[in-house]
This record gives sequence, C-alpha cells and structure tokens, in this order.
Amino acid sequence: MKISVIVPAFNEEKLIVATLRSIRSAMTTFERLGWQSELIVCDNNSTDGTAALARGEQAIVAFEPINQIGRARNTGAAAATGDWLIFVDADSHPSPALFADVADAIQSGRCLAGGCTVKLDTKHFLLSFVTNGWNWLSRFRKYVAGSFIFCEAATFRQVGGFNLELFVAEELDLSWRLKRLARQTGKRMIILHRHPLVTSARKAHLYSLGEHLRFLGKTVLNFGRTLKDPKACFPWYDGRR
Repeated sequence: MKISVIVPAFNEEKLIVATLRSIRSAMTTFERLGWQSELIVCDNNSTDGTAALARGEQAIVAFEPINQIGRARNTGAAAATGDWLIFVDADSHPSPALFADVADAIQSGRCLAGGCTVKLDTKHFLLSFVTNGWNWLSRFRKYVAGSFIFCEAATFRQVGGFNLELFVAEELDLSWRLKRLARQTGKRMIILHRHPLVTSARKAHLYSLGEHLRFLGKTVLNFGRTLKDPKACFPWYDGRR
C-alpha cells in the first residue's frame, strides 16, 4: 500500500513549513503499518518562497501555472504514485490519530473516499458557528471539506478529478460524483469525526464580514455563476495572506 499526500499551495511561505511538518508527523502512522508514502506540494504559480521551502522539507514539488485550487490538486494527483490520495490544504494540520482513522477506513475495504470534520486554530465566534453547521451538514450529507479529502487513486481518476470550471465549491461537486459512484459500486463515503482537522481561521481575519456577505449574495443572485469566476472568488485568489 502506498499513500500520496497532496498539498496545493499558492503563496503559502508563512504557513507551509509548519503544515508539512505536521503532515510528516501524521504520516508516521502509515510507516508503522509498513505502508509507503510520499508528500507532494503543488506550487500553484506562487510568487514567494513556497516552492523552495517545500523542497527544503523534502517534499516533491509539482508546478501548476494556472491559479485554481482544483487544478492544483489535479496536478498534484497526476504526479502521485500512491494507491490512495489524501488532499490537505496548506493552512491545515492533520494529526497522527486522523491519519490512523484514514488507514482504518482504507483497511475496511468498504470505503472509496471520504473527508473529516474540521476545527479552527483560533477562536472566532461567528466562524465557529458556521464551522459547526458545516460539520453537521458534512456528516449528514457526506460532503467532503476541501481542506481534507482522501480517495482511492483509481476512483479519483475514474470520476475525472476536480471540476476545472469551478474556482470555489469544487469539493462539493466532487462529493456528488463520488457519492453517485459509491451507490453504484456498493461502497461508502465516510466523514471521519473523532479527530477533526485543525485548520486556519485566517479568512475571517483577512476579509471583512461585508466582503464575505457580498460574495455569498452574488453567488446566490447569479445562481452559482460566481463560482466560475476567479475574480469574483477573491478570498481564495487575490493572494492576501
């Protein structure tokens, strides 16, 4: 068994080292099982030291010139040689216990993909309320959070990877396709919840509530067309860090 951990990264020099070190620590879970593993960072056209720092942490670095998180994940997956893929965002820290739960899901033979619940690295009342709501929805509807997705490599390629038309919510689109395949094959989508992923609350501090509400309002009024416009999806693509 071989596991490929893939980290899409755009101008993440402030956080990438700590993220990669936490992932390396979590990957010892696979070593104890006798599994092979590899750590891949997809440099998504960064203009800072992200790629050099990733190489300094002994990660394999792939390059994707078009700024789009789904495309970066697909490019990382194309470079991967593992039987299973784990996508972790560059501002998130998985624990060894979470990776152990992933290993259990893989070993069950009944799972084709999954995700996990999340918790914030700092306290923020409104965002914590939203996060708790998301965690409930994720577990109830089997929607994967983009910050942590695991999937059998063959399955990921079978469903076509991430939708390149979407600049935001690409993980929801992938969830729908994976759930459909799970029903067809008699397998399961699993949302792990015993050991949530620690992820950054930085968007709540970098962008005002008004900016978030304007994005949400435009998305609703445009029936989702905003999700296909990188300029409209500025909290993810304007490079503010």
